[in-house]
Amino acid sequence: MNDANNVISLRGLGKVYRTDEVETQALSDIQLAIAQGEFVSISGPSGCGKTTLLSIMGLLDTASEGSFTLNGHDVGALTTAGRARIRNAEIGFVFQAFNLIGSLSVEENVELPLTYRDNINGAERRRRVHEALERVGMAHRMRHYPAQLSGGQQQRVAVARALVGKPAILLADEPTGNLDSGSGEAVMGLLDELHKGGATICMVTHDVRYAKLAQRTVYLFDGRVVDEETFDRLRHEDERRLDDLIGGRIHISAAIIP
Repeated sequence: MNDANNVISLRGLGKVYRTDEVETQALSDIQLAIAQGEFVSISGPSGCGKTTLLSIMGLLDTASEGSFTLNGHDVGALTTAGRARIRNAEIGFVFQAFNLIGSLSVEENVELPLTYRDNINGAERRRRVHEALERVGMAHRMRHYPAQLSGGQQQRVAVARALVGKPAILLADEPTGNLDSGSGEAVMGLLDELHKGGATICMVTHDVRYAKLAQRTVYLFDGRVVDEETFDRLRHEDERRLDDLIGGRIHISAAIIP
């Protein structure tokens, strides 16, 4: 890895969740680099660590081991306040559930991340908000509230909120998961446009159609990065085991019916 050319560099990253009785290895030995202007998708089965990995990259969670460099910052050396400051300034989030605040207008939702920055005055905040909403085609709805918007429109507003701070990287966690197919395609078209305009994007998705829009797909399986061939083999083995399990359950159930 050449860290000088990367927005994100992960080396030997691992994540362990511990309780009094159970230890769960969510991620193991993750080696990953995302370059400036790159569009990367992360794919894998449910429970393989996709969202955990994105949460660590977004400074919402911490790694148990390994190193993480974000846009030149050694994340492991940051204090809690430093992590919050870097997260606000350099990372934009798009969540599956939109996460808009219902009591705030579209304009106020998009402006919210900027209110935590002391170096941006009210006039500059309003200019950036209008610019971000124009970029996603929602400036005409800036006085409306989330409940007055469709799911696709709410996700567009969420994208504007992620972009308003001009982050180094845009992280999207299943951004089409709560949308119908038409709205999902519109949001993915928007992300594709943003990437072509120079945005760096890392997106978690289980949808093969949308993963193909990225320049590169990172495959996770049981908390590890695997190549595409290995991923396909493991996935097919899992599907066969599931078919066997379901078949066994059906056979047993049928046998005990009087």
